[in-house]
Amino acid sequence: MIELFKHILHLDFEWIFANYDTAIYAILFLVIFIETGLVAMPFLPGDSLLFTAGLFAASGELNLTYLLILLYIAAVLGDNVNYWIGRKIGLKIFNIKIRGKNIVKKEYLDKTELFFQKNGTKAIIMARFVPFVRTFAPFAAGIGKMDYKKFFAFDLLGGFLWIFSLTIAGYLLGDVVWIKEHIDIVCLGIIFISVLPMLLSFLKSKFTKKNV
Repeated sequence: MIELFKHILHLDFEWIFANYDTAIYAILFLVIFIETGLVAMPFLPGDSLLFTAGLFAASGELNLTYLLILLYIAAVLGDNVNYWIGRKIGLKIFNIKIRGKNIVKKEYLDKTELFFQKNGTKAIIMARFVPFVRTFAPFAAGIGKMDYKKFFAFDLLGGFLWIFSLTIAGYLLGDVVWIKEHIDIVCLGIIFISVLPMLLSFLKSKFTKKNV
């Protein structure tokens, strides 16, 4: 299991194919579900995994239709589990420790709450494209007891835009030779673009403090 986890983090689809064959669909489903559904696992490769899955669909190794349906269900289901964890357990989760360490860092929730303050309920959609915030947004919505019907509607739309845009982007670019040969660089670029808004926000806040 640890070996599989390492290969997932490195987006080593070829190794996963060789060892798990068609079970890769279940593995991808679980990765997206866990990243969006468990606040203790915000570091899983969401954006880059979707793009890479699209690349492999373009080569015929994965079925694009199956991917889109399964991963969309995983994303929506994960967010809804996360929402109810926040609503039912709330801040108590920050007291849970393993080997003396908190399984969830409160600083991520604080950043997510600021994201909500700046963007309002549309943050549920926007957060899909921001690592870490993506994991904590539904949790924060649950803690804040956001109206569930409103949350669910925004979540359906946000999940659709996230899953379909990145997966189809990988699929459409799958025939570009340079991208095929430099998947690692492309994935790093996707990660950089994803965290860029948070980085700019951090630098802006630091710059503002220095000038106060």
